[in-house]
Amino acid sequence: MKKNICIIAVCILFILPLDACSINNRASNQLYEQAFISMDTAMQLSAYGSNAKNAVDESKKRLEELNDMASPTIDTSDVSKINTAAGKNYVKVHPEIIKMIVASQKYSKISDGLWDITVGPLINLWGIGTDNERLPSDEEIKAKLPLVGYDKISINENDNTVMLMQPDMAIDLGGIAKGFAADEVLNIYKKYNIQNGLINLGSSSIYAIGKNDKGNPWSIALKNPRSDESDNYLGVIKITDEGISTSGDYERYFIQDGKRYHHILNPFTGYPVDNGVMSVTVIIDGSVPDNGMLADILSLTVFELGPEKGINLINSMPNTSCEVTTTDFKVYTSTGFKDKFSDLNKDFKFAN
Repeated sequence: MKKNICIIAVCILFILPLDACSINNRASNQLYEQAFISMDTAMQLSAYGSNAKNAVDESKKRLEELNDMASPTIDTSDVSKINTAAGKNYVKVHPEIIKMIVASQKYSKISDGLWDITVGPLINLWGIGTDNERLPSDEEIKAKLPLVGYDKISINENDNTVMLMQPDMAIDLGGIAKGFAADEVLNIYKKYNIQNGLINLGSSSIYAIGKNDKGNPWSIALKNPRSDESDNYLGVIKITDEGISTSGDYERYFIQDGKRYHHILNPFTGYPVDNGVMSVTVIIDGSVPDNGMLADILSLTVFELGPEKGINLINSMPNTSCEVTTTDFKVYTSTGFKDKFSDLNKDFKFAN
């Protein structure tokens, strides 16, 4: 089941690449693509050109390497080693893990702590998206809150060591690892001079290289946060040499007594973020360093900040734009987003 997974099935989760399933040949360049599972996500890599197979094959191998480093469920991963050693000792890890943690701390400060990778104990408590998902008691949640705090991570970049300063702390890189992985794949594509292609890492992290098979920008349909029908999307964005990341309350969730409990947790309350946001999509130009990683971080950060503060943050950043969809079916946009956006679903309306 790890091969030949139709990308349509993937896109029910987040974003639907409209052109990805219809590519054949571009002039004399042959398409090569693979669909597979990595990082517990269905992914698809597409590339054109004589080096396309080498680029995709090497990228797939790199994704597996990153999964082995960053997965919290693999006992030998760097993340598992860090969590096991919490409150005890420093752990030597790969430089890639250090880079993700340093970037996470930076945006934890920018978001006043709303973005925080130390929510691991809360994630484990709720178990959302697993067979053990449940609504914890207030007492259980309060008992875990003292374990959360990005300022309790100690890093020595000189020797690539990390320590969580309190026992039972735990980090989770789920909100950054796929974006980082997208950057790594893009670097491999550049190494093989891939001019046109699509990097789809579970549809929450996408990078569009060049043009589609018709010579146009790639068309990406944003998921309707309240519909699982692939043809009932929120709207369409068109991108070229840009990355996007989407975060939503529909990816992993359960409903109990009529209330939706999703996987994006507030590190201060211990409960899922409840600020009226359903989904956020961030677009970042390929000229921005660490494009994918930054898009991943920002989509979650804006989700937690809410429309006003989140869009103000995005408007302060060059070559970056976003939309925020709220539970009253309004769509808020930053400067520049509407230039790439069309076909807004009739059930939604622009708020600004």
